[in-house]
Amino acid sequence: MSLYNAPNRNQREATWSAEQPEGRWRAYSFDDIAARDKASLDIFWLKDDSLADSDNLPAPAVIAQEIVEDLQAALEQFKLIAGDLGAEVAETA
Repeated sequence: MSLYNAPNRNQREATWSAEQPEGRWRAYSFDDIAARDKASLDIFWLKDDSLADSDNLPAPAVIAQEIVEDLQAALEQFKLIAGDLGAEVAETA
């Protein structure tokens, strides 16, 4: 967290630049942010290499089914936790 430099934010130094595109700490000016759509702070500059082969993604129905299964598994785990904490957990259809 030394890059964050909480005690003195004016001494922060960016590690990203055009010459160093993999840098993980990037500074933006107020004008840069204000020029974005609705001054959005949803900024990405690092490329996710796992998404590089997006042409070979499963069909949307397969992705949706996997999400449903993941959510159902998570719900079951939360039910167990709630039960361990003494909550009455209603069964869902």
